[in-house]
Amino acid sequence: MSEPIIQVKQLGKAYRAQTVGVPTLYKTVSRWLQRRQVERFWALRDVSFAVKRGATIGVIGPNGSGKSSLLGLIAGTITPTTGQVTTRGRISSLLELGAGFHPEMSGRENVVLNGSILGIPREDVRRRMDHIIAFAGLEEFIDMPVKHYSSGMYVRLGFAVAVETDPDILLTDEVLAVGDVAFQEKCMERLHDFKRRGKTMLFVSHSLETVQQFCDEAFLILKGQLVERGPPKNVIFSYLKDYMLKIGKLEVEEFGTRQVEIRDIQTRNEQGAATTTFKSGGVMSVEIHYEAHERIEHPVFGFGIKSANGVHICGTNTAIEAYPMPPIEGRGTVAIRIDPLRLGDGSYFLSLACHAPDHKTQYHRLEDWLAFSVTDETERAGVVYLDTAWSHH
Repeated sequence: MSEPIIQVKQLGKAYRAQTVGVPTLYKTVSRWLQRRQVERFWALRDVSFAVKRGATIGVIGPNGSGKSSLLGLIAGTITPTTGQVTTRGRISSLLELGAGFHPEMSGRENVVLNGSILGIPREDVRRRMDHIIAFAGLEEFIDMPVKHYSSGMYVRLGFAVAVETDPDILLTDEVLAVGDVAFQEKCMERLHDFKRRGKTMLFVSHSLETVQQFCDEAFLILKGQLVERGPPKNVIFSYLKDYMLKIGKLEVEEFGTRQVEIRDIQTRNEQGAATTTFKSGGVMSVEIHYEAHERIEHPVFGFGIKSANGVHICGTNTAIEAYPMPPIEGRGTVAIRIDPLRLGDGSYFLSLACHAPDHKTQYHRLEDWLAFSVTDETERAGVVYLDTAWSHH
C-alpha cells in the first residue's frame, strides 16, 4: 500500500512533424538521398512523478501543453517515446469524446464494447447495465446508434461506463465542460464518492476553481514539461500570475486617453507590508499611484475583482461610494482599504480604472491587471462569505 499507485519516470512523447503540401516523387527521392532526419515535435518531455493511492490530482495548463498526452500515456492509449509508466490496479478513463464508441452500434452495445476494452467481464457489464443507463439519463435513446448522439450524450454515456466499472484509477479529460448543469452536479457527486472511497483520480480541467476546491494536489504542465506541482491554490496562482497574465489569456487589457495615467499599483496587508497574499476577513489595501497630465475637474477612480474563472465578483468607484474626489493635476495617490476582505480561499484578479463621471471617457483602464490570492483557515465554502447571526427558539 506504501508503493505509488502511479509511477512516471522520464516520460516523453514525440510526434513526427509532417510537411505541408502534396508529396511528390522528387521530394521523396531527395529526402531519401539526403538522408534527412525527420523533425520531431515533443508533446511531452522528461516528466517524472509519483502519485500515492487515494490522491486526487488536477492537471492544469494552456491548450497544447501536453495535459491530454500525459493522461493518454498513463491510460496506455498512447505509446511513450521515452521513459515508462507503472500503474497498479484497474484504470478507467474518459479522455476523448466518443473514444471507443462504434458509431453504427447502439448505446447499449457500446456499453458492452467499452466494458470489454476496460477488461470488465460481459456478465458484470450486463449486471450493471441498468445503473449505467440511469446514470447517463439515456433510457429513451440507449438503443439508438450513437452516431445520432449529441456531444453531451456521448460524454454522459462514456462517463457512466467509466465510473460504474469501479476502477482503482480514474482519468478524465474535461468531462465537466460538455455536460449540462444537472449532469455536472451528478458527476461531481460521484467523484466525491470516489474520493471518500480512496480511489485515485487525475483529471484535466480548465475550471481552476473546481481544481482548487476538489483536488489534493495540482500539476502545472507547460510546453510539455511538468513545471510545478503542489497545493492547488499555490499552483493555480503561479499559473495565473506567471503565465496567463503575461500572454494575455485572461483578457488583460490596457486602454484609455492617458490624460490620467496609472503609473504604479501597490497592495498591502493590515501590517502595511507589500504583498499579493491576503487573509480572508483581514485587511487589503490598494494604492493607486497616478499622474494627471492635465487638470481633471471630476475624476472617478474605481476597481473590480474577478475570480480565477473570470466571474465578476464586485466593483465600485469613488462616485458610487459618494467620495468627494477633488480636481487632480500632476502626481498623486488614491488609496482603497477593504476591511474586512470577505473573499473566500482562492485566486483573484484586480482591475483598476480612472474615468469621467459619465464613463464616456476612459482616462486609463487596467483590466485583470493584478493577480492576488486569499487564504481562509475556516471551512467556509464559496468565493465570498456573508456575516451571519444564528438564533434558536
